[in-house]
Amino acid sequence: MDRDVRRYWDEQAASFDEEPDHGLVEPSVRLAWSRLLRRLLPAPPADVIDLGCGTGSLSVLLAEQDYRLRGLDLSEPMITAALGKARDAGVSVEFHQGDASFPPYAPATADVVLARHVFWALPDPSAALRSWIQLLRPGGRIVLIEGRWTTGAGIGADACRQLVEQHRSEATVVRLDDPALWGGRTSDERYALLSRM
Repeated sequence: MDRDVRRYWDEQAASFDEEPDHGLVEPSVRLAWSRLLRRLLPAPPADVIDLGCGTGSLSVLLAEQDYRLRGLDLSEPMITAALGKARDAGVSVEFHQGDASFPPYAPATADVVLARHVFWALPDPSAALRSWIQLLRPGGRIVLIEGRWTTGAGIGADACRQLVEQHRSEATVVRLDDPALWGGRTSDERYALLSRM
């Protein structure tokens, strides 16, 4: 992965959790994410790989609900923050620094591959998706939290679904227009894509 990309995310680590949906500090935002993920994921305990985990907010949230978590992020400062967050919460999460496109995990060791606001930014999303599918056990799920933001960045739901359908037979889009998820109203496209087969 490009050094400039890593440097960018390293610089974002200190302020990353200031966004309500990144830090999950507000109880209403945290509860909204907890409810959403419970709808998208199998019941715990399931093995979840959180790719591009950032400061570990989703990983810690799921570990608190008895999921088994591995988190991977390109940025070392993000991973340092994630380790501290897990320690403070009293949960065990296996965090490592690495490239989300090609995670360093054994095949067929996960029930869920989760990526939030990562898929759109990868240099070759299709190749990354192939590598992620290899991580899944039979019946495993891909869960992508994505969007097409007012800045012009991101990936629209239709384009994301088409990419996933090149590799999987199911790709269901769930619109994420509940303001509680984001700490307020939004005007752009935000969604989860769930693929169970």
